[in-house]
Amino acid sequence: MKCHCFNSEIMPATVSISRFRGQSGVDEYHLIVRPTEHDSIEAQLDWVFRTYRDALDSIGLDTQTAVFRRFFCSDLTNQAGALAAQPFSDPQNQDEPCAVSWVCQPPLPPAKISLWAYHISDPDCKLDKARQGASLILGRGELSHCWTTGLTCPGAETAYSQTQGIFEEYDAFLRAQGMTLADNLIRTWFFVQNINANYRGLVAARKEFFAEHGLTPDTHFIASTGIEGTSANPAAKILLDAYAIRGVRPDQIRFLSALDHLSPTNLYGVTFERGTSIAYRDRKHILISGTASIDHQGKTLHAGDLSRQIDRTVENVEALLKLAGAALKDMCVLTAYVRDPGDQAVVWERIRERFGDIPMDVIVASVCRPEWLVEVEGKAVIPASAPELPPF
Repeated sequence: MKCHCFNSEIMPATVSISRFRGQSGVDEYHLIVRPTEHDSIEAQLDWVFRTYRDALDSIGLDTQTAVFRRFFCSDLTNQAGALAAQPFSDPQNQDEPCAVSWVCQPPLPPAKISLWAYHISDPDCKLDKARQGASLILGRGELSHCWTTGLTCPGAETAYSQTQGIFEEYDAFLRAQGMTLADNLIRTWFFVQNINANYRGLVAARKEFFAEHGLTPDTHFIASTGIEGTSANPAAKILLDAYAIRGVRPDQIRFLSALDHLSPTNLYGVTFERGTSIAYRDRKHILISGTASIDHQGKTLHAGDLSRQIDRTVENVEALLKLAGAALKDMCVLTAYVRDPGDQAVVWERIRERFGDIPMDVIVASVCRPEWLVEVEGKAVIPASAPELPPF
């Protein structure tokens, strides 16, 4: 894994970049772009775009290699118009297909908006990308990677019924593509408006829907983050982004538990996997779910102590990575969530100390337990040699 920072010479913005190259020569890049001065959303979005484009030029990429972009916004209801007006942040842009996610989760000031972008560069071919409704489908040989963003169900009244409606829509998409929740869904992000009031509705609906589709404590769940965040529509209590792989084989997937550090999630009534690894011919992806300061019995550790919660959270992440043969140095992107905006700068410095220069952001978003002051999620990539598996 190679990481470095790119600072624009003319724009008040900074970029951190990671690159992984496998034996096949296929590169994966993660970039996080953040404005460094205060201004309007229109000005900051322009800085982000120009700096992002310059950073891509510096590493020999074009925007056609983009697969996924998530914009973290401080006031999405009032910023959606500016986002829709720019082609690179417009989810409906058909000229340059990319999965585009918007979520109201304030980034580290002075940024009103920050960008996480994921790119793939294949020296042998142009990416085979197509949009279908809310999803981007990326064809990669016998596999298809499907990124779905921005699913909501604002017409339903409660968080429970909105979650049901979202799952029904998403399940219909999967089935139309020849996939199922149990066999193909790899990762979800649930963004919850007023998480203290609405998280229970999400949890109940997800648990029921999963059970109906064969996802139970006796089978497996899905890697996930459930965190405070909203869409541009104030009526939407729940927002879903998801990632599935058509054609993925059972022997490619391993679910990570680290039971000496973290309890099974169903011990306290929720239904997600702590982490998931996906093996390919020349690499392995390790997806780390939202992880906080918790012990092997499901209890919160170090209530009220931000520093010790950070330490335990990183220890838990490290334990999950170890199960997949990875370490902290293999992380290629990381997001840290804090309940208190006053903790952003401290968390930024502490996470940087442990993870180095990887692309990361520190976002204001309450975690599902009020006593959790910080939560992190991320992805690692490591080399592999498994000629019997599909290439990435």
